[in-house]
Amino acid sequence: MHKSVVLFFIAILLLACNNGTVYGEYQSVKGSWEMDEIIDFSFQAPDSLNSYNIFLNLRNDNDYPFSNLFLIVNLDFPDGKTVSDTLEYEMAKPNGEWLGKGFSSVKENKLLYKEKVVFPNMGDYHIAVEHAMRKNGEINGVSSLKGITDVGISIEKTANE
Repeated sequence: MHKSVVLFFIAILLLACNNGTVYGEYQSVKGSWEMDEIIDFSFQAPDSLNSYNIFLNLRNDNDYPFSNLFLIVNLDFPDGKTVSDTLEYEMAKPNGEWLGKGFSSVKENKLLYKEKVVFPNMGDYHIAVEHAMRKNGEINGVSSLKGITDVGISIEKTANE
């Protein structure tokens, strides 16, 4: 391998490790994301003093049929408390061009879920993510959502901490 290529990959790794991420995980969606499929993440509170930003990380391909995405996200605390949110994220520009990063047909979106969260209790936290998509004018939701390939979360220490 050429020396400059090796140095390039080392630089990328160092930059990727320097963003303050304390937790990150992805789970693959096989074929399509079913309406009743809940994607669950479990993690330990990093501490109970500092604040953190929580991101939902989604990868989609050209099979995704919508320009937006509705999600229901539950954050479960160690003491049994649950915070439930219904969220909408824009996935494409009005001209149909995908938002997100990526050189291929798969785009990665880093979507802010919660800002400046302080985890009040040490222990296990859970984040459950499910889609809440429906077609315009229809009451029933989309039972099988194509085009979302991976769902993830990341927790990053806030800046100036």
